[in-house]
Amino acid sequence: MRVIRKYANRRLYDTEQSRYVTLEDLRGLILDEVPFRVEDAKSGEDLTRTILLSIIIEQEQADGESEVFSNDLLEQLIRVYAMSQPLPLARYLEQGTRLMMEQQQRMQDQWQQAMRHSPMELMRELAEENMRFWQQTINQGQQRKDDEE
Repeated sequence: MRVIRKYANRRLYDTEQSRYVTLEDLRGLILDEVPFRVEDAKSGEDLTRTILLSIIIEQEQADGESEVFSNDLLEQLIRVYAMSQPLPLARYLEQGTRLMMEQQQRMQDQWQQAMRHSPMELMRELAEENMRFWQQTINQGQQRKDDEE
């Protein structure tokens, strides 16, 4: 697992690549499914969760059109923390998000497969098939002619 060290000056250092990184760099690692752990450079304390929350906050602020957390949802999450018996919300959110992402991937795969069989693609595949057929036919005819001579 890749180790990222967070220094007192708030800079993040990737120990594998020996360079300073940004939250955007860490977001890229997440998108590429590269596991990493963020630790305090002095104490070794695990800061991964805090950094992941910072990445989410940055995403929410950067692109107002694709916000995931509405004000109402954030208020409800705060109320969950205040409950005397908090709900096992993390497990439900993880499972629900995983299911949603799997369904999204399936839909994208189906869409790509459907696009692969668009009328133009179908015509191209037919033309290639016809070309192979005629090339084989011509080659077989030429081979018979050569055999007869």
